[in-house]
Amino acid sequence: MPLYDDPTARPDSTVNVGPRFTYPTAGDHHWQEMRPFEAPRGDPEWHEVHVYTDAISYAPGECVQFHGSTNAAAFTLEVMRDGLKPEVVHRAEGLPGRATAMPADAYEAGCGWPVLHRWTLPAGLPSGFYLVESTVARRQGGRFVQHHFFVVRPAAGAAAGRLLHVLPTCTYTAYNDWGGANHYGGSHGPARNAMSPLLSLQRPWTRGLVKLPENAPRICATTPEPMMPLRYDFKEWSYANGFSYYYAATGWAQYDRHFALWAEREGYAVDTITQTDLHLRPELLDGYGGVVIVGHDEYWTREMRLAVESYVDRGGHLARFGANFTWQVRLEEEGRRQVCHKSNAHRTDPIRATGDDTRLTSAWEDRHVRWPGATTVGVNGLGGTYANWGRFTPRGSRGFTVYRPEHWAFADTDLSYGDVFGAEARIFGYEVDGVDYTFRDGLPYPTGKDGTPDSVEILAMTPAVMAEAPLESYTLRAYVGAHDWYEKAEMIHGVADAATLAKSYHGSGMMVSMRRGKGEVLTAASCEWVMGLTRGCAYTQRITRTILDRFGAAPAPGPGRASPGFGRPPQGWPGRCSGSIRSSVPSRRTATCQTVPAICSSTSP
Repeated sequence: MPLYDDPTARPDSTVNVGPRFTYPTAGDHHWQEMRPFEAPRGDPEWHEVHVYTDAISYAPGECVQFHGSTNAAAFTLEVMRDGLKPEVVHRAEGLPGRATAMPADAYEAGCGWPVLHRWTLPAGLPSGFYLVESTVARRQGGRFVQHHFFVVRPAAGAAAGRLLHVLPTCTYTAYNDWGGANHYGGSHGPARNAMSPLLSLQRPWTRGLVKLPENAPRICATTPEPMMPLRYDFKEWSYANGFSYYYAATGWAQYDRHFALWAEREGYAVDTITQTDLHLRPELLDGYGGVVIVGHDEYWTREMRLAVESYVDRGGHLARFGANFTWQVRLEEEGRRQVCHKSNAHRTDPIRATGDDTRLTSAWEDRHVRWPGATTVGVNGLGGTYANWGRFTPRGSRGFTVYRPEHWAFADTDLSYGDVFGAEARIFGYEVDGVDYTFRDGLPYPTGKDGTPDSVEILAMTPAVMAEAPLESYTLRAYVGAHDWYEKAEMIHGVADAATLAKSYHGSGMMVSMRRGKGEVLTAASCEWVMGLTRGCAYTQRITRTILDRFGAAPAPGPGRASPGFGRPPQGWPGRCSGSIRSSVPSRRTATCQTVPAICSSTSP
């Protein structure tokens, strides 16, 4: 039997295997110009199912409504609490199928599909990440499987000795191109080839953000051989195996799950919320001595930052093992739609007409917004950015270089000045955060030119850059190239010319400590920090334990008034932001989530 007809030669011959097609490609075909996005096949001969929930998080006792579409007569839905020992908490078989077309603008307006199943969460259901698996059988053999998720949030109140894990779900949303587009590209606009500034959460998640095979390629691969052609293994793998073009950039499967499994294995008691909860229900922070964020943490709302700053000011502790704190977003429709115009915001964001540039959905360091992320997390997204993949420092250190080994975070590690830790586990990359700095007597200090507060102390750091270095012998195109370098120069300085580009190319990824009010922030600003936990780096694990033990044992700050937060930095910024500039808090809409027990039972309509 020829290999291409042998089902045992396929990676998995029973799950999500569709019909084979042969199609022509032009001589200038390139994966950058032919980007796929996930959408229903729409062929009645090939059964499929796509499901999403009416909210991203729920409290125990609330009703989950599963919206969906399937061209099969029946489907199976299973809900599992993910963790070291995944536990099935709900399963429904033989649910009646119903096919509904996907709207062309589903990515921004939502699918608008009917409810196919309802389930009321048990009153004692623990907080955590709940994976939803929907399955249909195919008449050709095998089955089609789709994954979604929701989070069960904890009740507000004291949670002594527990940590609160905040999932960076705004970043999940930004990369979710299911249905056509995301904040990076897709089928939006007149030519159907642009990013969408509006993204709905009322749609499925693209394949790979929720669940991945073990050891799926990561963005930061091993060090390339000398003069090797450009390779992006994660893109090749996604195309070959039918996963999202953006699967490696973000998501539970790629980042947060690594931390959650490690923390559970280490015996930490952890509750989970989403960024939507942080935005709508900031009081959930008040019962915890320590809050944790990991992985790719790129998008925040103003309300989220105000909530975290208030929490830390009152004595809370933030441990951030993640990076890329870059873009302001707005949440609309009670968190069901996300808005981010990015570098086009000063031209296209409708909020410009109100004169309120503080809510412009551009970079926090944009000359119009001027609220550097360092005031909240100790580092700036545009102060670091890329390292250790493609042509971004391709042979750079994959670890952090220590500069202040006497800091309490390095206790019991035997690390000394100049040591590099985490390189074997490749913990440094793919995006990192830093601040503008200078050296005095062999030690790095923030200059404050980028709005970094005086209380930030640089503990460890490694170089990063904003563009992929050119190499004339390479004939293949780079993935990012110089795009983000020019974008940074324009957003901060208003123009990309030789002078501003020279100021915008170099950066660093940093581990920093920052005192703020009665509390403290500790940031290890690298997306890949979690891989030091998964790959068993002794130093990364020891440092993480030290931080979590200290913050988790701290008393919770308790309830308090909403933070007045930081306002716009002083006139003439860039300049030192001392943390003394305050402004009034905007009003915050709150969501009302009601459960109707008579309707929300484990049945299908």
